[in-house]
Amino acid sequence: MYAHRLKTTCAPYFGFDLQNGGIMKKLVEVIAKSLVDNPDEVTVVETETAKGTVIELRVAPSDMGKVIGKQGRIAKALRTVVKAAASRDEKKVVVEIQQ
Repeated sequence: MYAHRLKTTCAPYFGFDLQNGGIMKKLVEVIAKSLVDNPDEVTVVETETAKGTVIELRVAPSDMGKVIGKQGRIAKALRTVVKAAASRDEKKVVVEIQQ
């Protein structure tokens, strides 16, 4: 249900083409790009594993602190949002922040 709502309301607004999935990937990408100073250097890779989906987030070295936040609060909030969105579709999604 949530994925359908995201596709129909948010996707056209942000210019996403989500015909082939990738909703969680785009969610992480939009949030990360809004946090950093160098949005062009944000890369998000989505990988399907046996246990679920792994989303790898890479940002510029100078933006790592902005994505992680004080005591990891921003990273934890990002993971919480993605986990909540994925649980609505009964999926397991793990967000990894890579250097």
